[in-house]
Amino acid sequence: MKNLEVPMAKKFERSFATLDTLEDGSVYLFMKLQCLMKGTWKIERYPFDHQQLRFSIENSMFDASELVFVADTLGEHYGKYFLMDWAKDSFLISTDIKKYETGFGDTELSEPRSEYGVYKVVIEVHRQSWELFFKIFLGMYISFLIALVCFYISAERTESRLGLSVGALFAVIGNKYVIDSTLPESNSFTLVDSLHGITLFYIFFVIAATVYTMKLLQNGDTEKAKNHNRIIAWTLLVIYLALNACFITNAYYDDTSLNFGYAAVKDLFGGW
Repeated sequence: MKNLEVPMAKKFERSFATLDTLEDGSVYLFMKLQCLMKGTWKIERYPFDHQQLRFSIENSMFDASELVFVADTLGEHYGKYFLMDWAKDSFLISTDIKKYETGFGDTELSEPRSEYGVYKVVIEVHRQSWELFFKIFLGMYISFLIALVCFYISAERTESRLGLSVGALFAVIGNKYVIDSTLPESNSFTLVDSLHGITLFYIFFVIAATVYTMKLLQNGDTEKAKNHNRIIAWTLLVIYLALNACFITNAYYDDTSLNFGYAAVKDLFGGW
């Protein structure tokens, strides 16, 4: 028990342990552990993410020729209550032999290789996340609505429209930085990046449409400016809602049939 190891654990504590040896040589170990684990979180689909929680036990004193683990497959392996806002998908227990391409300094070994028994637990979970989704993206969608309102302001009042659009732009940027501060760093393009990216592009096109409308008014094309304003408003709204539906549906259902369209749009905004 003193040589128990929990790989990937930053720290662990044993509350208590009991050890029983039977007449046939079998050893039963009952132990309560409290561990702080390290792991890699997949946040590409956050807040609709699925995660794998991994836990394993090894013994550094006895190799596989002296100690092997046997999993207890009877009964339940977890309590009734689980992590708040998370749901279990599977709970898998297994044993294996872990190979190390080193002798750990043992000069008597014929080749630098060691094998140790390992006991593994893999818990697959998913986040129950609609409340979290609206919580983190509320500011972004309010900014989108503010930018949308600009199309219903008189085309002659371009300064007001530009002011609202620029304010919405900074609000979206601020909202993204707040969300990023709560997530681990990732080199991949996530759902959070995608939704904020298309919102920023939407606001940019609102500003561009306002500038073009102002140019038409300066040339005296009032009727053309109004028609342009109406067409652009509906076109941008339909495209924005369609892209949101595509990204969110793909992330929530993890539907591989949508991956082609998802990847195409992702590539479009990946360079942003």
